[in-house]
Amino acid sequence: MDAIAVTDLTKRYDEVLAVDAISFSAPHGATVGLLGGNGAGKTTTIAMMLGLLVPTGGGIRILGHDMAKDRFAALGRMNFSSPYIALPSRLTVAENLRVYGHLYNVQGTERRIAELAAELDLENLLDRPAGHLSAGQKTRVALAKALINRPDVLLLDEPTASLDPDTGDLVRTWLERYRAQSGCTILLASHNMAEVERMCSEVLMMKQGRIVDRGSPAALLERYGRDDMEEVFLDIARNRQHPGAG
Repeated sequence: MDAIAVTDLTKRYDEVLAVDAISFSAPHGATVGLLGGNGAGKTTTIAMMLGLLVPTGGGIRILGHDMAKDRFAALGRMNFSSPYIALPSRLTVAENLRVYGHLYNVQGTERRIAELAAELDLENLLDRPAGHLSAGQKTRVALAKALINRPDVLLLDEPTASLDPDTGDLVRTWLERYRAQSGCTILLASHNMAEVERMCSEVLMMKQGRIVDRGSPAALLERYGRDDMEEVFLDIARNRQHPGAG
């Protein structure tokens, strides 16, 4: 059974079709990229997977659970990271992580916070209010929050946004190690095409609410006759046909 199975997922706002009957799956232990320009439907798709938005149609199964009927059975084994969603600004980093540790009923919360602080270089930030952090620091704290419960499914929206190249590389290496050791399934929404090529076994290309192409990074590069995923992304965004298109 796949860790994620999305079937004919649709979200309509009056006359706007934000997500148009998309279907995809992700096996256990895979990292799948969800790519597309602004307004492609990526964030809406992730919000429906988290139960934050109710789909207009279609279905979502995560870890074997129907998210329309039994989402709380899956939510405790999932987590989400986005640098664009702010944590409570007056709480310190440690207090924020402690709150989420208790929400997820993490055993040994303080030990887990210490582990994540060491691995993500947060030890000097634990006593600092979240509202006083730089953009890059907030990104690392958001990732620590997403890992507090050792999730089996991890939804990541721009996980290395605002990070310098060295720190971004360390975070990607840590995520790859966590996936390999835990068997976690990762859905990665990113505009960093080098990150996608490095981390993803499959890529879903979204445009105007639809999945318009999919495949491994290597397969997409060959199909479009391009040297990197950024060029493939631009071909799709600008309606260029790949050489094999009829």
